[in-house]
Amino acid sequence: MRRALLPLLLAAALLGGCSTPDPEPAPTPAGGATALPGPVPADLALRPVPGTAPAAPAFTGALTDGTPFAAAELWAQRPVVLTFFSSWCTTCASNQAALSDLARSYRDRVVFVGVAGADQADEVQDYLRAHRVEYPIVVDDQQTIWRSYAVREPPAVVLVAKGGALLRGWPGGLDAPTLDRRLRELVLADQP
Repeated sequence: MRRALLPLLLAAALLGGCSTPDPEPAPTPAGGATALPGPVPADLALRPVPGTAPAAPAFTGALTDGTPFAAAELWAQRPVVLTFFSSWCTTCASNQAALSDLARSYRDRVVFVGVAGADQADEVQDYLRAHRVEYPIVVDDQQTIWRSYAVREPPAVVLVAKGGALLRGWPGGLDAPTLDRRLRELVLADQP
């Protein structure tokens, strides 16, 4: 009788008596929906856009967390800076911390949007966390967005005005102090 009872007790202990800890929740992907901007500030004042500026190529895609993204929805309300990058790009990495700081300083007035191409999802996440990138990142696996902006290799920066006018592009990227000057010169009117 004892021998017959032992397997039953072991089975009961394994099934009901022992609990396994809940697995750690997966971290929220950097560059996802939580990085989208808040409301447009009421005091946002913009310089007039040159009438000769062409329309920026509109695009849709998915953010790093799978959230659908439409660029035209953002630039309908405020200027947008597109940064084209890859996690393996050493120039991107050397400029990213200052660019991330600049994006934080313009938060909600000018939206920075990264476009990650030619990359692996886990490597993009490592890059975003290492460089404290807090703005939305569109995944461009097929590089269709890159091609629509004539980006052949990272980095590249593109400035789009409120309303979707393509103001300027910089193949090879742009350092944060120069981009800050360009944003003040081309986009933002003097504000108190």
